[in-house]
Amino acid sequence: MGVKQFIQKLEVDHEPGLTNTQLFLNNDDLLPVPEFKRAWKAWNFGAFWLADSFNINTWMIVSSMITAGLSWWQAWICVWIGYGIVGPFLVANARPGAIFHITFPAVARTSFGLFGSLWCTFNRAAMACIWYGVQAWIGGSCVKTMLRSMWLSVENIPNGLPESSGTNTRDFVCFFLFWLISLPALYPEMHKIRHLFTAKAIFAPTAGIIFFIWSIVKAKGVGPIIHQPGKLHGSDLAWQMIIAIMSCVSNMATLITNAPDFASRAHKPSDAVWPQIIGIPLGFSMVSFLGIIVSSSSTVIYGEPVWNPIDLLGKLLDGHPSGATRFGVWFISASFILAQLGTNIAANSVSAGCDLTALFPRFINIRRGGYVAALVGLVMCPWNLLKDSNSFTSYLSAYSVFLSSIAGVMISEYWIIRRGHYRVADLYHTGRDGWYWYTFGINWRAYAAYISGILINVVGFAGAVGRTVPLGATRVYQLSFFTGFGVSSLIYCLLNKFFPTPGSWQPFEEVDESNYKPRERDHVMEESDDDKKASAASVDVKEVA
Repeated sequence: MGVKQFIQKLEVDHEPGLTNTQLFLNNDDLLPVPEFKRAWKAWNFGAFWLADSFNINTWMIVSSMITAGLSWWQAWICVWIGYGIVGPFLVANARPGAIFHITFPAVARTSFGLFGSLWCTFNRAAMACIWYGVQAWIGGSCVKTMLRSMWLSVENIPNGLPESSGTNTRDFVCFFLFWLISLPALYPEMHKIRHLFTAKAIFAPTAGIIFFIWSIVKAKGVGPIIHQPGKLHGSDLAWQMIIAIMSCVSNMATLITNAPDFASRAHKPSDAVWPQIIGIPLGFSMVSFLGIIVSSSSTVIYGEPVWNPIDLLGKLLDGHPSGATRFGVWFISASFILAQLGTNIAANSVSAGCDLTALFPRFINIRRGGYVAALVGLVMCPWNLLKDSNSFTSYLSAYSVFLSSIAGVMISEYWIIRRGHYRVADLYHTGRDGWYWYTFGINWRAYAAYISGILINVVGFAGAVGRTVPLGATRVYQLSFFTGFGVSSLIYCLLNKFFPTPGSWQPFEEVDESNYKPRERDHVMEESDDDKKASAASVDVKEVA
């Protein structure tokens, strides 16, 4: 087999005779989603967010707020407000995906340009791969607890790894098992994995409620945390609540940015609106409340609050637990495995798959991209990143600065500059008369705005990682999502006002001016007879919520 034939074997399916430029700009997963794959209905989005909110990070999210001096109810209010803010931002950025059924990389082309968008997709893909490994490592701790509930001797597995590895045999094997059982879940296409989130939305909350009741019964009450008052007052209290609210917003910056990925599968645009606006704050607030009560009860049982639910389950296995206790720990830890798996797919593997598809469309589709993320997550040795968890968390939180600037440009492009007008066909060719060619495929206005949104937070970021900076810079950085988003949005609108682009500043109407209809592809029609009757792809220019 020659080199050319070998390369052709590696390519994803595409029409014969395409030029290199055409192969670089599109494949089946970059084109508008075919009608038969638009299977996400309103209840699917609701189940998705109920499922996504149930994970270890959400369970613990109020812990840092309470340890910083807030009372439990002040922290819980911050969670409601923070995730309540997230919903409208996410829906606003998801809208072009829901209307035109295109994913984040294609939507990014409309504002940053055909080639300029590659930097945004590369950034998002890199972070998704890193986070995949980190979340898989956390999932490994769930596997360890589940195995220990079956065989208590798991805790005593001898270590055969050198100290330089940064881990031990027991923890690595549990991590690898979680990584391995995740692989089959990466195979289904995006419109089918909604069933995984439906299952998670049933089992994970059920386990959480059981854990909640079990803890209260074992402690004979809800514990002292709900009775202790806040330790802050006046401006200190106000700023600490702002920081807490912004931590919730920053925690969701990645999902705000790539919101079009799942919205592109919406059955109709309205399905991606209210279920997300309501479901996000409701789901995250309820899970945070469970975390508060369980940790408060653990103070009575163990003399100190245990915020990590996996650590608390591990404590329940200490000594000589009864059979009922071991079964309860097994069921709850198994549900946490499912929860962690669903979160990793929603926030990381799908995002990496969509982004890598845009970077290497000739060779990678969403499915292959998900497996690339899994491979990177394995070889990057995520346990080494978590050795200094404070620094790692600071740097990852700071990454929301970059994402908020991207979101500011994208949302302004759709709602203010283009006002719903798209030319979907121009997203897939390099014609100089295309709307998204800009200057050699790069929109300098978007990059000027993007950099401006980052610069306003640079000094405060230096303070977050240990440098001495003025208090004003720190306050600006504490509002980093809003400052980054606001500055990038303002600069982008001003530049487009003085240097307008074709198709901008029209009356608002969500319409595809290209009347683009992607080619039909027989090989993707693998659904039921009813699905086979559906058009392989179409953009309904009149479809609005």
